[in-house]
Amino acid sequence: MTVREMLEGQERQALSPYAALAGNSKGRQVPEPECPVRTAFQRDRDRILHSKAFRRLTHKTQVFLAPAGDHYRTRLTHTLEVAQIARTIARALRLNEDLTEAIALAHDLGHTPFGHAGESVLDRLLPGGFRHYEQSLRVVERLEGDGRGLNLTAEVRDGIVKHSKGRDGDLLLPAAGGPATLEGQILRVADIIAYVNHDIDDAVRGGMLSETDLPVRFTRVVGRSRSERIGGMVRSVIAESAEQPRIAMGEEVRVTVLGLREFLFERVYFNPESRREFEKAIQIVEALFRHFLAHPEEIPPDILAANAPGDRARAAADFLAGMTDRYALATYQRLFLPKPWAVL
Repeated sequence: MTVREMLEGQERQALSPYAALAGNSKGRQVPEPECPVRTAFQRDRDRILHSKAFRRLTHKTQVFLAPAGDHYRTRLTHTLEVAQIARTIARALRLNEDLTEAIALAHDLGHTPFGHAGESVLDRLLPGGFRHYEQSLRVVERLEGDGRGLNLTAEVRDGIVKHSKGRDGDLLLPAAGGPATLEGQILRVADIIAYVNHDIDDAVRGGMLSETDLPVRFTRVVGRSRSERIGGMVRSVIAESAEQPRIAMGEEVRVTVLGLREFLFERVYFNPESRREFEKAIQIVEALFRHFLAHPEEIPPDILAANAPGDRARAAADFLAGMTDRYALATYQRLFLPKPWAVL
């Protein structure tokens, strides 16, 4: 018996009957020999962790564009916080932590530079639109590995593409409309728990909010401090989902989470100062998109090869979506700003 087979046996014995078992995975798009040591979901997690797209998350915006301070969240730290919350919930419910973590680590791989500012530009300019969760799936299926993709399992790919809610999306979709696994459903909840709380924290650090600004009707339910809020939300998910074939949240807590998200839209995301920086980022991404649309020869060959011949718009979007904030800024400076003359 291999180590992998032993681990698969442990999953069958220890996990909930509603858990996704690695030994029962629907498999990969391209069949390949099993690893003797790692389960299929552990292998997926490792491939994501070692990908170039994952490393680039460290220099991609979460909310604050190119923040000067060292303690603001980036897309990478957001991803790690989501993974921590998701694993806590999965462990308590006896679901598959490895699958949960793999989905968490990959869920934002397709996010653009400058956060949702960059996404809004590509959504407007790319025929058919642009959605970061679809781009995350595209990254792991086509763009990583020099065009080979990561060849992840069906369960991880499903969780990636179905994790997003948007501003008007339902926090808890019915099983027919959401992720196929409970581990994927956990991601939808863990994502919003993470960003609602760390965006409040960053907004307070940036002087846009104070803790006392949070509406009492919300803090009364989940607490005022970050740890109290996260703890209250996580406990609600665990209590409502235990031994159930779906992931749920207590109604009062669910209303509170959505209320805090709306509060952030009004006070932080659409704050006039934030909007000014948002508009600057939009101009940068739009100028870069139009440039590479006109000059596809400047797009890396591996990205061109991953697209249909002549599909300049898709190739330009793939190139831009993979950029970090600082690489996009440096490229914009190189292409559109004059170089100072050297003084002799």
